[in-house]
Amino acid sequence: MTCYTLYIMNSKLQIISGRFRGRKLYLSADARSTQNRAREALFNMLTSGILDTSDAYQVWDVFAGSGALGIEFLSRYPNAKVLFTDVSDESIKIIKRNLSELKIANEAEVEKVDALSVINKYSENKDVVFVDAPYRLTDLGHKFIEIFSKKAKNGAIVIWEQEKSNFIEPSNIWNILRDKTYGRARFLILQLEK
Repeated sequence: MTCYTLYIMNSKLQIISGRFRGRKLYLSADARSTQNRAREALFNMLTSGILDTSDAYQVWDVFAGSGALGIEFLSRYPNAKVLFTDVSDESIKIIKRNLSELKIANEAEVEKVDALSVINKYSENKDVVFVDAPYRLTDLGHKFIEIFSKKAKNGAIVIWEQEKSNFIEPSNIWNILRDKTYGRARFLILQLEK
């Protein structure tokens, strides 16, 4: 049997700001992407005194899903390069399709891999890391953060999204720059201080 619904265009999931403002993104039918309003608030926090839009950041969208967080970053920070990782074949196809539709595949790298297995490979040169593990896997994001903190460069920024009802406090090696809740999501913007 042929499956015709590999991915769908969700009219609610779109890029909030920057050069691709208003463009819609594809996602899988069962995906839980960060809501537009929450993503807008998150990026407003990043651009208000944390990150400079003219810098050439090396970014990692760890549990990328549709790639919405990393693509929003590319829209607002045109000098950035983003690595997208996910374990799902479907997510990888969707990310590639979203990048292709926007004609920015050359600004990104997409890899189907368990993020925990490549921390040593990627963590030392990343400036900004998005950690948005599936809510049902509460400990996965925490485990990634703990391992990453031992390998990452000093000053690295991590944006950690968690479900507010299953919140896990970061270790004290992280300086909490922002801590905000939007609906079910709680966002921590952390900076590593070794």
